[in-house]
Amino acid sequence: MRRIAIVGAGQAGLQLGLGLLAQGYHVSLTTNRTGEQVRAGKVMSSQCMFNTSLQTERDLGLNFWEDQCPAVEGIGLAVPDPVHPDRPAFQWSARLERYAQAVDQRLKMPAWMDEFERRGGELIIQDVGLAELETLSASHDLTLLAAGKGEVVNLFARDTERTVFQQPQRALALTYVKGMTPMSPYSRVAFNLVPGVGEYFVFPALTLSGPCEIMVFEGIPGGPMDCWQDVTSPEQHLERSLEIVRRFAPWEAERCQNLELTDAGGVLAGRFTPMVRKPVLRLPSGRPVFGMADALVVNDPITGQGSNNAAKCSKVYLEAILAQGDAAFTPDWMHRTFERYWDYAGEVVKWTNSLLTPPPPHILDLLGAASQSQAIASNIVNAFDDPRRFAPWWFEADACQTFIREHLSQAA
Repeated sequence: MRRIAIVGAGQAGLQLGLGLLAQGYHVSLTTNRTGEQVRAGKVMSSQCMFNTSLQTERDLGLNFWEDQCPAVEGIGLAVPDPVHPDRPAFQWSARLERYAQAVDQRLKMPAWMDEFERRGGELIIQDVGLAELETLSASHDLTLLAAGKGEVVNLFARDTERTVFQQPQRALALTYVKGMTPMSPYSRVAFNLVPGVGEYFVFPALTLSGPCEIMVFEGIPGGPMDCWQDVTSPEQHLERSLEIVRRFAPWEAERCQNLELTDAGGVLAGRFTPMVRKPVLRLPSGRPVFGMADALVVNDPITGQGSNNAAKCSKVYLEAILAQGDAAFTPDWMHRTFERYWDYAGEVVKWTNSLLTPPPPHILDLLGAASQSQAIASNIVNAFDDPRRFAPWWFEADACQTFIREHLSQAA
């Protein structure tokens, strides 16, 4: 029986570990918090997962909350009118081909940790540094790092060719709330793009106490939405959230008359630099450690791709491990496997990074045209499930204008 060690009990690490257990592997998973500590802690992400990613969970029998979690049935966009900022210059929405869902990781990860042990996995609670990586790599056929935070991830070298930014591009905040008026006629991610200020989006989710909405704030550093440093309590965090919505998306404030926090841990603020790291870490012993998901590819959450990438990475890695059979997990195999994932993730990075810089004229034309063509809106919305679908019309001005003309003529 091949022995696999995974460091990190998030979407990628747990999903891969559970997939390997189902195939008869011995899997040890190391994390620095118990399920109870995760459950009692702060929210960790917004984690809206689209259908292809949800299917990777269904395939492993891990969709425990599918019947309870509110469906996200579409995505909409609003951009304020520069002359009359109390109303949108344009606004549109479209349905997803299949619904998305967002399950609070404080609910999901402890349950998956329990399931991992129930299915025969070895769960180890401890901090992991170089010494622990050496111990794991000496006793396992393959050691993977799936933890996107902590000191150990910084041991992986930055990929300077694939890393575009050198500092955070947004000041980030999350607010989990109850009491928001639902969108109609269908539930959706309500995405509000405020030029020069940042982005605010909100969507239904499931948290520890039941259905909720997750408010996500993406402020351009130094701008008026970069305003969380003086917030000292959950209540103040909620009030600051409401101030931002009233000021920059007043049409959304109408839904926020009776808001309260889901719990004291339902708030988060911070910032990080989007980056790509090299996939293989050589330990002092010479043994390799293989990184995965956001240990290697760190995207800003502006496109909501973090948990989706993690699920898809776990599927690629699972298939590659199974295909390797009894052969050694060499550094060459690790690089080839990561490049297979990068074929997908690289397109996500390219698209996400494009939303962190001022939009070029063809993108403004595209977003405006979507308010005149339901087909354009639908193409944009459904590409969130697989951002490779954005090429070439999102990135190339000529292809974009052709795309717009074709769909507007059809609409006419």
